[in-house]
Amino acid sequence: MNFAIIKTGGKQYLVKEGEALEVELLAEKNVGDKIDFEVMLIANGEDVQIGKPLVKGAKVTASVVEHGKGDKVHVIKYHRKARYKRNHGHRQPYTKLNIEKISA
Repeated sequence: MNFAIIKTGGKQYLVKEGEALEVELLAEKNVGDKIDFEVMLIANGEDVQIGKPLVKGAKVTASVVEHGKGDKVHVIKYHRKARYKRNHGHRQPYTKLNIEKISA
């Protein structure tokens, strides 16, 4: 089992080689670009390396597959008997990545 924990967009993600991952929008990257991420933990079988805060010499390489928007989230505010109703929607932008290589 080979996996790593990376940090991007103020969040931490557990990633494995070959899997797809949706992260916060990386607007400066174009489709097809390669990205290297900071690694906080890396595990290969029984060998586990924990960073303080990052693992030195370790990196995760990913490629950008697409940019998009997530599902719409509706926010409704309502006060009864006051004729007050507000309906607001939001679609969070994301970047879809394909994890290509985890190296220590």
